[in-house]
Amino acid sequence: MELLSIAAILLGFLALLLGAGVWIAVALMATGWAGMQFAGDGIPAGSVLATTVWGNSASWSLAALPLFIWMGEILFRTRLSEEMFRGFAPWLNWLPGRLMHVNVLACGVFGSVSGSSAATCATVAKIALPELKKRGYDEDLSLGSLAGAGTLGILIPPSITMVVYAVQANVSIIQVFLAGFLPGLLVMVLYSGYIAIWSLANPERTPPAEPPMSLRKRISESLNLIPCLLLIVFVFLSLLMGWATATECAAWGVLGSLAIAWWQGALSWESFWASVMGATRVNCMILLILAGASYMGTSMAYTGIPLALATWVNSLQLSPYALIAALTVMYIVLGTALDGISMIVLTTAIVIPMVKQAGFDLVWFGIFLVLVVEMAEVSPPVGFNLFVLQTMSGKDSNTVAKAALPFFFLLVLAVAIITVFPAIVMVLPQIAFPG
Repeated sequence: MELLSIAAILLGFLALLLGAGVWIAVALMATGWAGMQFAGDGIPAGSVLATTVWGNSASWSLAALPLFIWMGEILFRTRLSEEMFRGFAPWLNWLPGRLMHVNVLACGVFGSVSGSSAATCATVAKIALPELKKRGYDEDLSLGSLAGAGTLGILIPPSITMVVYAVQANVSIIQVFLAGFLPGLLVMVLYSGYIAIWSLANPERTPPAEPPMSLRKRISESLNLIPCLLLIVFVFLSLLMGWATATECAAWGVLGSLAIAWWQGALSWESFWASVMGATRVNCMILLILAGASYMGTSMAYTGIPLALATWVNSLQLSPYALIAALTVMYIVLGTALDGISMIVLTTAIVIPMVKQAGFDLVWFGIFLVLVVEMAEVSPPVGFNLFVLQTMSGKDSNTVAKAALPFFFLLVLAVAIITVFPAIVMVLPQIAFPG
């Protein structure tokens, strides 16, 4: 049987299992087991399952994952979001759109210590939505900017999605982290630029500026942000200067977040235990999915499907830009039905050979992949950020999705920019790791 026919059968089998509501990890393992039946006689599927799952789960690189998740869970239970709104607001009165930019900045800061899109969106929205509504800001723009800016949780390092991709693609976690900084800044500039342009075009829907504050008052309002900002700088500087590995930085991040929670008076036995259990649940879910994905990937390698697919794509003579356009469309479609981590683990084994064949750097491709996963977070009907905002605002799904649409297209623009100018992604990894 031709390999592409086998691939179609396995893909149909996986779709059937997922459609029937089978857990993603179990569906991946079952598809991997089915794939092993096409791999030839004499290959023990059970032994391959045991060695693959253990080998991939015992990875040192994965040790950073539960620590970064725990760091976000601890800070999620502090007053960080309230302090960010109070701290940023006095400095933004001069910008068109004024306090609406707090959504972007606060999501950027919280995303850098959270690693989760949904957690970033929910945490910032909890304080920003009522504050902006009370002050008369346009509700649709508030919802849209929060939906878009919430995705910064997986683009600005440290990011759970980046760790998952780096492990799946066998590339350096630190290089992928460093590659995310400038694209994260690019997306924030695009979002704030859109907010400013919209506000200039609709002055009647933007409330008047707040009364001016003295410099001393503005500084005092921002003082509570200093511990969190210092933690972020310390973690990033340790990565950039090579003082610590990603796992060691994650451990310092957890220690720093516990210190911040204690300093704010938010650290109690109940909140500590809740953060431990929250991190455990999320980590178990991700590791189980990764175990299933690693087995399916190994199964695909035994059948030779990834190599055959890469050869077939190469025979189409697609230009690199055409390949990226096709992959963007594919991931946007997948994003309507799957969450980001599932998209990565389901497709990496097949897509990586194609990307290599086209000559793309795998670190660059990781950032491309994170950006298209961000699109999935704001794509109906399964955009997680849309669910979060729908619940918190009480609006229907169509209203929230429509408000998020401009920010979806800004992410498409960001993908186009990093494709045409890949140095935006690669400059920091190349500086930190020359040659």
